[in-house]
Amino acid sequence: MSYTKKHVKIDLWPEKEKEKYPKNRETLKLITLQTLLLMCSICLILLILLYPLTSPPQTTKFTSSLPRTCHQNFTVYVYDLPIEFNIGLVKNCRHLNIYTDMCPHVANNGLGQPLRRGGSRGTWFATHQFIAEMIFHARVLNHPCRTFEPHNADIFYVPFYGGLYASSVFREQNLTKRDELAVRLVDYVSGQRWWKRTNGLDHFLTIGRTAWDFMRLGDQDTDFGANMLMQMPRVMNMSVLTVERQPWKGVNQFGLPYPSYFHPYTSAEMVTWQDKMRRVERPHLFSFVGGPRKGLEKAAIRDELIRQCAGSSRCELLKCQSGGSRCHDPMIVLGVMARSRFCLQAPGDSFTRRSTFDSMLAGCIPVFFSPHTMYTQYMWYLPDDKRSYSVFMDNKNSTQIEYELLRISESEVVKMRETVINLIPRLTYAHPNATNYDLPDAVDVALETLAKQARAKALYPL
Repeated sequence: MSYTKKHVKIDLWPEKEKEKYPKNRETLKLITLQTLLLMCSICLILLILLYPLTSPPQTTKFTSSLPRTCHQNFTVYVYDLPIEFNIGLVKNCRHLNIYTDMCPHVANNGLGQPLRRGGSRGTWFATHQFIAEMIFHARVLNHPCRTFEPHNADIFYVPFYGGLYASSVFREQNLTKRDELAVRLVDYVSGQRWWKRTNGLDHFLTIGRTAWDFMRLGDQDTDFGANMLMQMPRVMNMSVLTVERQPWKGVNQFGLPYPSYFHPYTSAEMVTWQDKMRRVERPHLFSFVGGPRKGLEKAAIRDELIRQCAGSSRCELLKCQSGGSRCHDPMIVLGVMARSRFCLQAPGDSFTRRSTFDSMLAGCIPVFFSPHTMYTQYMWYLPDDKRSYSVFMDNKNSTQIEYELLRISESEVVKMRETVINLIPRLTYAHPNATNYDLPDAVDVALETLAKQARAKALYPL
């Protein structure tokens, strides 16, 4: 019940009235009490007559409390692993990364620290780029298609926080120690009853780091800290979801979107954001958010993009320097992208970069300079027609970026941007506690595709 007037305390017996009617005071109290009891009885009878006890409950207007339902024709079983493979790692968060204290980033099921935005109730977070495995786990635990009966499951999820483990042992010189947790995981899972049903073909892992961190091809190779998880024969029977697959040898690897900063609770929050990105003014033709890189090939393309953007009045440049804070502020980064029609996406330390998904969240059309930044990675999530949502520039036309982008007609730009904006839901990780959310997100797309693949494989009963 709401009140339009301020609730104040009222004294029913002013001092003058008390003196005037001292003898009638108790009598009036009795009469008033009887009257109130009579009125309450009448109201109760009317309520029962008008709203019988068997009537259905009234629908509440707080629709966000409604539970999600499984609309897909599959079920997923989540292994309850020993905690050393996931939650136990998080407890040692200060030592999960040799460069960064991960404690703020593993908070809120991997969403990280909340970003305060106006009246937001917690849909925006400073999410770390290599944390997808934690968010995925939290989403599947609450997924409406989850089953607790393994004999009914189409697919089996192994919630190993392999990326967090890998980053904690990059500098471990003893290769046996570097690999030992991954080896124990594979031994544990392959010893389970349900593994034997298909020899792991219907099992999958999600990894929040690139595949390169798990493919140490030999002890004599240049050692950059990788372990051997994805090279183990039993793991190669599984499906491995990773934010960057190895384009040539990763036959059982499938690209998983990097997590951005937006994690909506409801479909309405997502639709509101999409509409905002349709209406926002974009005064800049293109933009680049990034800094120089070491290495001949990486340095060449990065330096060229920075040079062209800095030299154009139609480009907004957010140059990221070592120790700079502006590039680590999500709202500044998204602001640059939301003011741009096109966002340049040069390869980062590897082929892919989280910035691609930030730009698409901002409704900015990505411009790629390597097919492995997007096209060979995230096939489950993108249209077959690459030109419908992106621009690709090879070594020839990348020397005149502004000229090439100006050649694209305004009608084409509008159409491409609409495709990008329509892709936002499936590239986004909804909040793990999302309820009234019926748009397929990154986790839904992955689970449904994995289930289809599992059914296509030969399954043998126990």
